[in-house]
Amino acid sequence: MTETTIELLSISTLIEAKQAIENIQVDPKSIPIMTPKAIMKHIKLHHIHTQDAIIIKQDMLSIGGDVAIPKETFYLKNESVSILIFGTLTQVHTLVQKLRRHYPRLQKIANQLNQILEKIE
Repeated sequence: MTETTIELLSISTLIEAKQAIENIQVDPKSIPIMTPKAIMKHIKLHHIHTQDAIIIKQDMLSIGGDVAIPKETFYLKNESVSILIFGTLTQVHTLVQKLRRHYPRLQKIANQLNQILEKIE
């Protein structure tokens, strides 16, 4: 039996993800499901209302991603903050769907995030 080896991959595009998954010889039906899960994205949003930042963080946590927000956000001292979303492409797509169910200000953010996702794909 051959000794186990470990290889660290750097995957940053959907094409690279698809190739890496195909190289493992997975079921071809699984490739479109797994490919967007292999890409981690970091998206910074500026001038986000503190209430929106908290909701975005809660929504992202509920789907396995996260959002870095300033510690003052929970004190509602500032009117707006910058936040950093990090998650897989699949998680960010799900976040967009969740935000579209909220009030108009979050729906607008959802549309802006969707425009970013369209550029990635």
